[in-house]
Amino acid sequence: MSEVTRILSAIEKGDASAAEQLLPLVYEELRKLAAQKLTHEKSGQTLDATALVHEAYLRLVDVDKAQHWDGRGHFFAAAAEAMRRILVEAARRKSRLKHGGGRARAGDECELAAPERPEQLLELDEALGKLEAANPQAAELVKLRHFAGFSNAEAAGLLGMSPRKADRVWAYARAWLREELGDDRAE
Repeated sequence: MSEVTRILSAIEKGDASAAEQLLPLVYEELRKLAAQKLTHEKSGQTLDATALVHEAYLRLVDVDKAQHWDGRGHFFAAAAEAMRRILVEAARRKSRLKHGGGRARAGDECELAAPERPEQLLELDEALGKLEAANPQAAELVKLRHFAGFSNAEAAGLLGMSPRKADRVWAYARAWLREELGDDRAE
């Protein structure tokens, strides 16, 4: 049993001190995943990788609501999902009129910047919900690859499938999302 799995088991049993032991073990990997995800976002993001990791981590190890972790892979899949939800919530918040939705952002030189497109993230989130209903395994692979920044081989390992099967599932998911979104955002 790896150290991460042992600590996740202790957290599940309600050991509050175990959460403090987990963060140093997974922090760098989570931060790397968050940074990879944020590189796909438009500039002007109010979240940075550190804030995204901290928010996701707090949601994952909330000791008031003990969660069951089937190991390291399950934890990182949940981390990818938490990061996705945080980014979707941020996109929804930005698209509200009272938060400037529908307006162009002014840069430092008072030039109008290209408007951010939080609605694209919301459309992807909606399509991902539909994909999850049609093929949960494909949706999990998309979350790990797109939102957590895992490679195909890493995501395959976390999901317990061969890299070759992950390639097939990834091709299916991309085609399905491309059809659902009507464009090439599924790349």
